[in-house]
Amino acid sequence: MNIEEKLLQMGYQLEEPPTPLASYLSALVVPPFLFTSGAACMVEGKPKYLGKVGRKVSIEQGYEAAQITALNLLSKIKGAIGDLERIDRIVRLTGYVNCDPDFTRQSQVMDGASDLLVELFGESGRHVRTALGVSSLPLNLPLEIEMMAQIKT
Repeated sequence: MNIEEKLLQMGYQLEEPPTPLASYLSALVVPPFLFTSGAACMVEGKPKYLGKVGRKVSIEQGYEAAQITALNLLSKIKGAIGDLERIDRIVRLTGYVNCDPDFTRQSQVMDGASDLLVELFGESGRHVRTALGVSSLPLNLPLEIEMMAQIKT
């Protein structure tokens, strides 16, 4: 079963890759790696959640937002390389969680993206990760994630 079939079996479907909102690339291939710009929890072009995690957005909603964001990252990758089967492994995630200074559960929020990638890719989905708390994000989004993947050349 290929990656997109597995996504469907898991109950997910990729949207069209989002268009950059400013002067940057959605993804850049520097063989054998692919780097994405940050993505967020956009569904049909609109934010699924807005606000700070731990205040307006619950940890559970943040977890779901991270899952949605991981799907959007995969959409960017597919747009850049044409086929998710070219992903050899997920290397790194960097997550920025919009939260108050005393919020300390960023890693639980980011587990939404990490868990989805491991379920989808198995051991090749295990990655290194950084989960940071930030005071604000564009559009008042609850999180933003960027990804680095190794691709088959």
